Amino acid sequence: MSSPTPIENRPAQKYNEIGFKTSQVSSALLSFLCIEQAVFSSLTASKFHLVNTPLNAYLHLMDNHTFRPSSHSDKIALCLTMFFRLFADAFFSKRYGHRAVVLETIAGVPGMVAGMWIHLKSLRHMRQDERGWIKKLLDEAENERMHLMIFVEIAQPNMFERWLILAAQFCFWHFYFALYVFFPATAHRMVGYFEEQAVISYTEYLNCIQNGEIENVGAPKIARDYYNLPATARLSDVVIAVRADEMGHSRTNHSMANELKSDKVCDIPSGKETSSSVKSQR
Repeated sequence: MSSPTPIENRPAQKYNEIGFKTSQVSSALLSFLCIEQAVFSSLTASKFHLVNTPLNAYLHLMDNHTFRPSSHSDKIALCLTMFFRLFADAFFSKRYGHRAVVLETIAGVPGMVAGMWIHLKSLRHMRQDERGWIKKLLDEAENERMHLMIFVEIAQPNMFERWLILAAQFCFWHFYFALYVFFPATAHRMVGYFEEQAVISYTEYLNCIQNGEIENVGAPKIARDYYNLPATARLSDVVIAVRADEMGHSRTNHSMANELKSDKVCDIPSGKETSSSVKSQR
């Protein structure tokens, strides 16, 4: 039996089949369901059919990428992810542009923290970074920073959101630093799940654009330059490109978590969408 097509490689309109509607099942209920052992047990028992609930949409995404929680560490990482999503849903709902501005300021933290810690460890031990993780992680942090710069051009944050960014970044930096120092595999797994949630959120954003709920404005110059998009590129092209980045980050962090746990690194789909695929979905 052939393996399912990776979800990020399907045409954008196919995401409508998943029917991921956060408003239909509350994030609080979703977080609770993630904690329940029955949910985790069911992951290995059977495939989930696509139905109109956010839980099954998310489990279908995990099923396609084999990133199901298989240990207590993975379960904790997933529960933390859904806990943080609860706050994002409460504050922003479907204000996707503003949501991206605030969350990308947080998304740029893990790569910088992890890269810095590995860099300092290399200096202390006077050994090479044989895995080459420092550059990968710092590149990830820079990529997330560019996402922020792009969405600032699209959705100007108000004063409340700027204060929220300061508070959230301060708290999350310290939280993630402590988590990474003592439980690096859990930290990378959590970021892998973070990025999967980002793929879902950007897919919702793209669906709203395609359905006419959000105006498909022209892509800002900074986005065209960064992604080498044509002058005629629209917001939908930017969202598709950013979504591909997030799937790549998910792949990287799940692979790092696997390696730290001394598991065999999976052959994980990269989720890379070329400029030609971006053009074909416009």
